[in-house]
Parts: sequence; structure tokens; C-alpha cells
Amino acid sequence: MKVLLLGGTAEARQVAAWSAGEPGVEVVSSLAGRTADARLPEGEVRSGGFGGVDGLVGWLAEHQVNAVVDATHPFASTMTSHAAEAARAAGVPLLVLRRAGWREQVGDRWLWVDSAEEAALALAAVGSRAFLTIGRQGLSRFADAGLWMIARCVDPPNPIPSWCELILDRGPYDLHAELDLLRHHQIDVLVTKDSGGSMTSAKLEAARELGIPVVVIRRPALPSGVAAVETVDQVVDWLRDCRGRQG
Repeated sequence: MKVLLLGGTAEARQVAAWSAGEPGVEVVSSLAGRTADARLPEGEVRSGGFGGVDGLVGWLAEHQVNAVVDATHPFASTMTSHAAEAARAAGVPLLVLRRAGWREQVGDRWLWVDSAEEAALALAAVGSRAFLTIGRQGLSRFADAGLWMIARCVDPPNPIPSWCELILDRGPYDLHAELDLLRHHQIDVLVTKDSGGSMTSAKLEAARELGIPVVVIRRPALPSGVAAVETVDQVVDWLRDCRGRQG
């Protein structure tokens, strides 16, 4: 059984690692190619886009793909939408893997918004020194927010923003380092996407400990009718079931 794994996340790398030792399953991991020095999964890897929905439909047919797993970032809504359309058009089963989102705990002061634009508009009423942890895409939406800001990204934005300080770093992050960062820069509001997972959750613990409010951008909705799970084990079960049904 040949599987196209749309990846780039830790969960996608776990699925690829499982497939390396699973008889009868061949996985091709596809990375968007936007991150320099990306962590590569085990097995075959392709990088770059497909050329939209039509290009993906053609790729699935050309490579005789039997199943698609979308394990991209929870905010990679365009890729997920394209995957749903292409899998439907090609008659190939699709499963979306989305890790569980973060949940508020006692002591949290979260403000939920639907977009980076809403987050930028909300900042002035929440604090005066903001820590942006939304990645480089959408960062420009905060250029006119009127606050002192520092932004953390894996790769530098293009162009480099002149309106904020920049930290280039990659998770996982630990609580003590996040506490030191917030204190050192006198941060009084944190901005994040609801990415979920443990690699970057320490900032939320630090904000909770220091009583700092957090502006949280909600995830985009999944396409209608798409099957979705939250764990790698559920993906493994689904792939084994697909292989069994193919005989």
C-alpha cells in the first residue's frame, strides 16, 4: 500500500518512523519546503508544492497512491483544503491528523480570537509589551498595533520587520527559559496560535505563572466531511485497516 503523508510536524515524523518497520506499507512524506534545515522524517521525502488541487490529483494517480494522511500543521488550512478536494476527486481515502488543541487551566487569562488581524486589534486593550509566537506568516498583521513587540520564528521573515525585535529559535522550549525571556523583556501580553502539543506549551505555563494574559488565535475549521483523529496510534490503526481492506 502506498501512502502520501503530508508532513512537517512531529506527529508526521512518528507516522513515517512507524511505516519504516511496517511490512506492506510504503510512505512518501511530503514537506512544503518553507522551513530551512527542516527535520526530515525516515523514508522517502519529497519537497515543495504540487501545483494546486489538479497537480495533487495528477500526482496521486501517477504514483498510484492508495491512501493520504494529512499531518500538516493545524493552521495549514490551504494544504488541508487541497488535500480534501484532491483525495475526493481521485477516489483515494484521506485521514487528517490534528493533535489536540490547548485547553485553559486554572490561572490562565486567555482571550480567544479568530485571526491574526483580530489579535493585533485586541493587543492595545490588553498590554503594552507583546511577545508574538505565531511564526513568520501573518506577522505583518501586527506592524501597526502600536505596541513594543518581540517575535519568535524558526526562520526569518522576508522582509525582516523593523517594527519589532526578532528571536530566531526552534522548540522544544522549557519553562525556565520561557520565564526568563518573559521577565527579561517585561512582557505583559503573549500572542499564540492554538497549535497544541508539548513542544511549545511552556510559554503558556510561564504566562500562567506570571499572570500574563494570552491572546489565542483559534484554529481554522476542517473541510466538511473530512475524517480526523488526534493521535498517531489512530493513524496507524486506520492505515492497517486500509491495507486489510485492499487485500
